[in-house]
Amino acid sequence: MKEKIRIASGQGFWGDLIDAPYYQVTEGDVDYLVMDYLAEVTMSILQKQKNKNPELGYAKDIPGLMERILPVCKEKNVKVITNGGGVNPEACANAILKVAEKLNIKKLKVAVVLGDNIKDRLDDLIETGAELKNMESGEAIEQFKDKFLSANVYFGAFPIVEALQKGADIVITGRTTDTGLTLAPMIYEFGWEKDDYNLLSAGTIAGHILECGAQSTGGNFLGDWQSVEDMANIGFPIAEAFPNGDVIITKHESLGGKVDLATVSEQLVYEIGDPKEYITPDCVADFTSIHLEDLGNNRVKVYGITGNKETEFYKVSCSYADGYSASGSLTYSWPQALTKAKAADKILRKRLEKLNLSFDEIRTEFVGYNACHGPLAVSIPEDEINEIMLRISVRSSDYQSVERFGKELAPLILTGPPSVTGFAGGRPKPREVVAYWPALIRKTLVEPKVEIMEL
Repeated sequence: MKEKIRIASGQGFWGDLIDAPYYQVTEGDVDYLVMDYLAEVTMSILQKQKNKNPELGYAKDIPGLMERILPVCKEKNVKVITNGGGVNPEACANAILKVAEKLNIKKLKVAVVLGDNIKDRLDDLIETGAELKNMESGEAIEQFKDKFLSANVYFGAFPIVEALQKGADIVITGRTTDTGLTLAPMIYEFGWEKDDYNLLSAGTIAGHILECGAQSTGGNFLGDWQSVEDMANIGFPIAEAFPNGDVIITKHESLGGKVDLATVSEQLVYEIGDPKEYITPDCVADFTSIHLEDLGNNRVKVYGITGNKETEFYKVSCSYADGYSASGSLTYSWPQALTKAKAADKILRKRLEKLNLSFDEIRTEFVGYNACHGPLAVSIPEDEINEIMLRISVRSSDYQSVERFGKELAPLILTGPPSVTGFAGGRPKPREVVAYWPALIRKTLVEPKVEIMEL
């Protein structure tokens, strides 16, 4: 058993800093690089891509990234774990193996975790008793399932552990919990058992701190954000994990950013719901048990964590087509910028009403005045506002109504209030609305499968 392992966060979402994983493996020593690419809506995007091309459906940044970091990872024996396989982990693994072949890298084992994609099994699962009702609304699935674009089970850390036990250098998963990516190497290296709930909770909380990338090292920091040094070269977090469940959050000294009680605490309260019951497939962690100690020099110790047994269910993340939307904007300048923008909004709404178009929702924002805070925005004297962007959006199940809306915005330039600019890019085009459907499924109805692909 190792005395300590260093797990580096490389991505917080698909679209995060492309260079972050490279710096994590080159600016210091780490044992694992974990990269979280998936959000709920990402799965539907990837599924659409796979429907068009069966060789796609994964985070397309990965092959190019692996071309940069694979030689370093092989030299330093850094293992890579990512859920960037999306809805097509096998295609992602094949792309990585092609990169390895191009680089003349031998003896590379890439594991894929399969079984989370249940979209094609929905009817059978429902027949066997899986209700899959919407966790938030309680709605039944039957009238929605034919519109589903994706349906994926959140697996936890143990399939990744199995992959590591089989000698994988790289583990590619589909919809795995963000925290499971970090927890898995701790279980593997320290020999934790499935009923070590305090230890599993400690690893889960470490994963929660790492899952959003630089958000725990000073990025998007609501505290004294101006004290965060060299944000242009911000370092992503690293978890130094110990067999007893203690974890030290830190970063590479050569990179910017900040790790202290405030940055770590802020990330800890991000998206947790009930702090006493942070539910994952592996355990139920108690965030109220967390102890923090600032060790100085960008090092914060996280310890004393407790937790409880996992539930009988996996969470299922589904998405479905829910009509169409379009958005457009115009900018009005001083004087009376806000008055002009409000008048343009009223004019446009009257024209849409006259056309008898069908909309489920019409939403207007005055950017520079109330786009962030809505009705809570503080009134500003008209003469103090230099410019206002009118942004108006519509949503409807009727494609034709949304399309016609796109033809009504530009005419305001010459048939509405004066001093308008900022219309570019052509008419707003309808785009498909993707709605989220969270559900639960009994763990006995689905089973992860680990396969090894190698050169």
